[in-house]
Amino acid sequence: MTPSLSAPSTQERVAAELDAQRSRGALREIRIPPCPERLARLQQALREAEPDLGAIARIASGDVAMSAALIRLANSARFGSGQPVQGVGQAMNRLGLHQTGAAMSEFIVRQALKADHPQLRRFWERSALRAEAMAVIAPRIAGLEVDSAHTHGLFAHVGMPVLLQSVRGYGSTLVEAAARIDRSFVQTENANHKTDHAVVGALVARVWQLGSTVMASIRLHHDLEVLGSSAVEPGVQTLVAAGLVADHLMRRQEGLPPEDDWQAHGETALDWLALSATDLEDCERELQQAGGDG
Repeated sequence: MTPSLSAPSTQERVAAELDAQRSRGALREIRIPPCPERLARLQQALREAEPDLGAIARIASGDVAMSAALIRLANSARFGSGQPVQGVGQAMNRLGLHQTGAAMSEFIVRQALKADHPQLRRFWERSALRAEAMAVIAPRIAGLEVDSAHTHGLFAHVGMPVLLQSVRGYGSTLVEAAARIDRSFVQTENANHKTDHAVVGALVARVWQLGSTVMASIRLHHDLEVLGSSAVEPGVQTLVAAGLVADHLMRRQEGLPPEDDWQAHGETALDWLALSATDLEDCERELQQAGGDG
């Protein structure tokens, strides 16, 4: 008797979907810029069991603006204490490895992918805030790595600037999608272009080798019915749920009303993550402190 083959994982299904759309679907015209060489080197260094701090410092020191950004962050009210730091090495010591890697990643990605459209005016500021919210949430969730959470937050909507650069008329779609109340943002994207920023963001994650779980979570971050599904791996669901909570915290900090996704699925996400109302308040307070001091 031939043994039955196990069902493909969510990550495998998403990869197959991307391959199919790249070969004969809407993704054929999407141009994904190559992963910046500095980001690839940084990711490689951070993945090591014992990261080479000297290699990370050399990457930072190779760009004057990035060096200045790290030093400025280290001297901010959030991290600054005692004498101001003067160099990259001192800044790294004060910030710690995770915060250094996160700040460098944000800087490199922002330079690589321009978001030149009025609807994306604060795109990278909001992406950085979402990533920070994910980093605040992650330590409270068993098994959720801070680096993966931060990466999901930073790249969740990265499909938007890529679509803006690749697809004619996407700028008008951004305006339309933000204005419509009869259908969701991704439904408008798909109606106009037969793809959406979640799919394209997953493609960026795959091409840039950000990790298969992050790739799948970006693909599904608007398909919130997956929460609690036995067909989707817990690690993917956790990133999707945390991403929804992060978006809610971000909107709270910006003084914006809750989105429909939160109204429909927020309680489910909190239950999945085992976060209480008190935990949510603590996360919001920590994010406010980080944002106010940054």
